Amino acid sequence: MLRINRLTYRVAGRTLLEEASMTLSQGQRAGLVGRNGSGKSTLLKLIAGSLQPDGGDIEVASGWRIGLLAQEAPSDHRSLLETVLAADAERTRLLAEAETATEGHAIAEIHMRLADIEAHRAPSRAASILAGLGFDAAAQQRPCSDFSGGWRMRVALAALLFTAPDLLLLDEPTNHLDLEATIWLEGHLKQYPGTLLLVSHDRDLLNRVVERIVHLDGGKLTLYSGDYDRFERTRAERLNLLSAAAAKQDAQRRHMQAFIDRFRYKASKARQAQSRLKALARMETIVLPEEQAATTFSFPQPDALPPPLLTLDDVAAGYAAGEPVLRGLDLRLDMDDRVALLGANGNGKSTMMKLLAGRLAPMAGKLTRSPKLKVGYFAQHQQEELDLAASPLLHMERATPGGREGPMRAHLARFGLDFNRAETPVGRLSGGEKARLLFALMSRSAPNILLLDEPTNHLDIDARQALIQALNDFEGAVVLVSHDPHLIELVADRLWLVAEGRCTPFEGDLEDYRRLLLEREREASREAAADGNGSQSRKEKRRAAAEARAAGTPLRRAVENAAACLGKLQKQLADLERRLADPALYSGPSEAVTALQIQCGEIRRQVDLAEERWIAAELALESGGRAAG
Repeated sequence: MLRINRLTYRVAGRTLLEEASMTLSQGQRAGLVGRNGSGKSTLLKLIAGSLQPDGGDIEVASGWRIGLLAQEAPSDHRSLLETVLAADAERTRLLAEAETATEGHAIAEIHMRLADIEAHRAPSRAASILAGLGFDAAAQQRPCSDFSGGWRMRVALAALLFTAPDLLLLDEPTNHLDLEATIWLEGHLKQYPGTLLLVSHDRDLLNRVVERIVHLDGGKLTLYSGDYDRFERTRAERLNLLSAAAAKQDAQRRHMQAFIDRFRYKASKARQAQSRLKALARMETIVLPEEQAATTFSFPQPDALPPPLLTLDDVAAGYAAGEPVLRGLDLRLDMDDRVALLGANGNGKSTMMKLLAGRLAPMAGKLTRSPKLKVGYFAQHQQEELDLAASPLLHMERATPGGREGPMRAHLARFGLDFNRAETPVGRLSGGEKARLLFALMSRSAPNILLLDEPTNHLDIDARQALIQALNDFEGAVVLVSHDPHLIELVADRLWLVAEGRCTPFEGDLEDYRRLLLEREREASREAAADGNGSQSRKEKRRAAAEARAAGTPLRRAVENAAACLGKLQKQLADLERRLADPALYSGPSEAVTALQIQCGEIRRQVDLAEERWIAAELALESGGRAAG
């Protein structure tokens, strides 16, 4: 159980938490929500013990392990798989002790504990988590230092999930994920056996994973039952009731005050007036939550252009001195198009966006643009290119030489950057405010197409809703890449799938794509049929299938033999480990213990070799099957 009692925390003279309380029971999954800067990340750090409260206390059930995502991504030369396995400190320690322990009871206890924590399953479990987060088998063997910061943060998330802490604290875990990994994470968290406290601005994730919402507002914590949509409805109802009660109380106060003012100095009514005066003093004022200014965005409307805005005819795209990342692109964009790009990271979505933005020239084929076409391009990496010492207004002046200050301020105000924020150095702006500046910069010339590559990473739920409204009001074309299904569902009416070096229309909606991903996860070996298969006769298909089965028979037999040998050795190893775990063994001759340990070590070596032979046979069968197909 997690219990927070009258917690108070202040930073730089500002009170983030003031006598806040809440309780989460074992196994509950809760979402922690609140406006940017309200203290959500701070609360997670307080629970994890990396910060100390100014008042109150936090109680966690005895023996619970708490897991909070590390701030720094791993960057050493260990492989991804080794990095994730090393996160389980107990397993790592026990395996090291098993190699050096000599005392009988100690050895028995080590083997019993390894069996209890299912240490033998750890490599496959770690590999499965890494695969879900977008790392294939080859990538899992590469060192962490090979990957960019965003990908290494995925490794850090994989390591945290692998340790399966009793209390899992997650702060915006989807910020470094693509849609495919987000969908996998959603399924993983829905089945998480421990207690979960999740900070997220992804309302679909909150709706699908959590069963409680903890709302941090005004320094207080309020617990709501249900998902995020239910929280919104319940809170709106509570605010309406509170507003009605406050209005009723205000009317009652006015009535009592009028009586007091009229009869306070009249002898016959003085007692009643004094009674009402005391009642008025005892009355506890109903305080309404402070109204927050509504978040609004507004993209300038573009000039209408005749269709098409842009066409691609057999276009190939990539980078200098390399093979094309995408080829055979036959697509077009019109003013009324709303397109979302689907596909795992690394498949070429960003390449496609750069091609549409004019940042990449086609390597082959023909790309035709309308002569007056203007394109606005937003990418998260652009935040790193902002001048931290310059204000948003100065950024606008640099991007619009000769522009007048008034219109530039008005344009910044379209995205919530008011007079004061317009003159604040970028280094002092929040991540969400920097994103707003990028929206302002990319739309300053009223573009006909908005290209948005992960635009929501630093936006809270209210700002995301404002972005959705602004995009739906925009009269030009929109192409977006996002891990936020809610944004895609409410903005996009066409889906393009970027996969296997192509970008093609996806026939279906986002739910169809979700089902496709889940099906691929269950049956990873399934591959799309070759284009020519559709023209084959049934007789040809049956003959080809028969030939493939005949060609694969020796390979299947090799797999079966390797699997049988591996199973036999694993059974022998399990029997030896049970004997080593028996304390009675160590009351006899030490020579017997030593002999058994030597035998166990030899069997482990044989298991490793048999496992390598089995994997090689499986790979050969898989390769043979693809070649035959």
